[in-house]
Amino acid sequence: MVLVLGVSAGARGAHAMLTHSDQPHLPPIDRCTVPRRAGGGIEEPVFEAIRRMSSAADQRDELISSAAVTCRCSQHAETIRTGARELTIIDEPLAQLRYLHFTGRLPDNGTVILYDLGSSGLTITHADCRTGTILASTRSTVLSGDGYDTLLRWRLARGGVLTDKPASRRHREELSTAKVVTAIDPHTGKRVVVTHSDLVELCAAGIHHSASLVRQLITETGVQPKVMVLLGGCTRDPGIRAELTGLIDLPIISDPEPELVSARGAVLLAAARPGSEIKMPRLLAGARLDPGPPDRRKLIAAATVTVTLGVTIAGLLATNKNSSPPYDHGVPASVEIVAPTPEPGR
Repeated sequence: MVLVLGVSAGARGAHAMLTHSDQPHLPPIDRCTVPRRAGGGIEEPVFEAIRRMSSAADQRDELISSAAVTCRCSQHAETIRTGARELTIIDEPLAQLRYLHFTGRLPDNGTVILYDLGSSGLTITHADCRTGTILASTRSTVLSGDGYDTLLRWRLARGGVLTDKPASRRHREELSTAKVVTAIDPHTGKRVVVTHSDLVELCAAGIHHSASLVRQLITETGVQPKVMVLLGGCTRDPGIRAELTGLIDLPIISDPEPELVSARGAVLLAAARPGSEIKMPRLLAGARLDPGPPDRRKLIAAATVTVTLGVTIAGLLATNKNSSPPYDHGVPASVEIVAPTPEPGR
């Protein structure tokens, strides 16, 4: 089996996983998360993650056959490309779609909303499941993991507990699974109890804002998606998932490790075009999606209707040719040809 490295680059750092190319869904052979240092470039944690995973492969006496990095924007991609020409650079939504298809979570056709809530902000992408084409996308920094950490620090400060960023992040992540967390001021020893409900209340305004962005994106594209996928570490929180479920009238799915979906997709695409950049196509303004190959049953139904209409019209023409028009009280009787009304979307 081929050993492959997948890395996802983000504003807060990089996630990396080392696994076999046909087993991205299984627990990886090794993995790491490298935070981005204050003032450092986005490429630093990526290259550090690659170094660590390469060392792990060496210790196993194995060779990494290929490596791929997902990026959210072209600027990040160019920065990483400058430092390592041999890497495959992949648009992040494409890697996400690839892995979701691999796990069977996406429909074969129609469109999907990718709701990616990370440390630095929210990226919403409306994409076609079959072709991987981006219909539209938007990004907002109104809500983010960093923003929630700030709100939680403010909430603790009101209770007399002053914490730093790492501590507030740790408390927020703990509240994703625990109902209650006790925060302690390291200098005064003062304690404040924070509940999961407190965290949901702090996030509520931002979640409502994000729901309006999703609805706006759907309105702009004019295409109703079949499902919405929650991605990014922040969506681990069951309170956030519950809020979104109540606000958005779409089936909502998520991965047990939403922060690793991009890296797992990178594993699947790593060997596709080594050393190149794999970008998603975007739908031009005013263009329409390719409907894809026609359904065989629909073709048969359409052919049946066409043949029936042809026979009917031929019969009417023969009747009109060999006989005089029928009359009802001196008024010619009208002939109406009725075809089956196609169902919506057919």
